[in-house]
Amino acid sequence: MSNPVSDLVAGFQDLVAQVPDLVQPLIVALAGAVPFIEGEGAAAIGIIGGIHPVVAALAGAAGNFLCVAIVVLATARVRTAVTTRAGASEKPVSARSEKFQKAYHRYGTPGVSLLGPLILPTQFTAAALKGTGVPTRTVLFWQGLAIVLWTTLVTLIITGVIAAAG
Repeated sequence: MSNPVSDLVAGFQDLVAQVPDLVQPLIVALAGAVPFIEGEGAAAIGIIGGIHPVVAALAGAAGNFLCVAIVVLATARVRTAVTTRAGASEKPVSARSEKFQKAYHRYGTPGVSLLGPLILPTQFTAAALKGTGVPTRTVLFWQGLAIVLWTTLVTLIITGVIAAAG
């Protein structure tokens, strides 16, 4: 049985290898927009595909951030519509939402943003942060910083600049 994420990664790697050099960063950016691949996975796809590591990292991070920004802006609109609707009733809190709230109260926006990629895709974390009422600018800043840091770290490990402990 195949893993859908690994199939998707392999598909992006094949696509990078088949398109002209100028189009390759666009494919990497597209991969960065996919949850569970993210900027760091996209950078890896690009580097393995032969793209310069800096170009791959920039493209992967840009694709990831663009997708996160769209999710945050859409979530902001939905949240506004729901909270301003007359007679809106309280919805029961799910176990997943309760777990997120606990992490949010413990680590705050910076901690959830920076540690979130270890557990959830940035798109999910960003939507949850915005859904709890965190200002759009704050979510975008911390998610952008997390994307840049994780993508840079993975790129440095893949290129051997940072030796992975083994």
